Amino acid sequence: MILFPAIDLKGGNCVRLIKGDMNESTVFNTSPGGQAAIFQSAGCEWLHVVDLDGAFAGRSINNEAIGSIIDSVKCPIQLGGGIRDLKSVEHWINRGISRVILGTAAMKNPEFVKESCKEFPERIVVGIDAREGFVSVEGWAKHSDMNILELAARFEDSGVSAIIYTDIDRDGVLSGVNIEGTLALASKVEIPVIASGGLSSIQELKNLLDEARGKIAGIICGRALYENRINLEDALGILSHGGREC
Repeated sequence: MILFPAIDLKGGNCVRLIKGDMNESTVFNTSPGGQAAIFQSAGCEWLHVVDLDGAFAGRSINNEAIGSIIDSVKCPIQLGGGIRDLKSVEHWINRGISRVILGTAAMKNPEFVKESCKEFPERIVVGIDAREGFVSVEGWAKHSDMNILELAARFEDSGVSAIIYTDIDRDGVLSGVNIEGTLALASKVEIPVIASGGLSSIQELKNLLDEARGKIAGIICGRALYENRINLEDALGILSHGGREC
């Protein structure tokens, strides 16, 4: 299992939201590149970066901040937020991003996701953000009647590298990962599934590793790292002993 430290960008800063609410943001670092370097120095294998402003605008907004992250680290980066066309996917991959996350586009235009997978094999991740099992899009501002399992099934044979499943109601509130929901998704698809939202402690991470039984490929962690509830080096040490790679 891989732990992905999260860097969410708003107004050029590293922030954390509460349940996806842009009005409930806390700035943790004004230097995204510096924060990325801190995570890399602790030994992380990947970074998870989201352009929050871009997710709402439908286009990349925090370009300078993203560029500073790319230029500050050597570890691979997956990037999401506002990437809605093939030109944008190509731009970020050429700029140095290892994997592009498609969220709203996956819901609204699944053929675009499949086309991206063909153009950039093993470089596309689908982000599924949900409340009570139903998909939300456009920066979590709009909700749909599509079940997460239905959406995930669309991409089973498309070449998607991974699915990131975020339980919005747990994101940023340290209330615990939705293990049951994540496992339910992972059991229905062959695509590796990454959990996101709610991780709060080292003990919970150990519990997740035990309960995941190798079926969850990774976990994204944000606020718990920034608030020093989880020591990244300790967490990486725990996860190095088990889990499914993605």
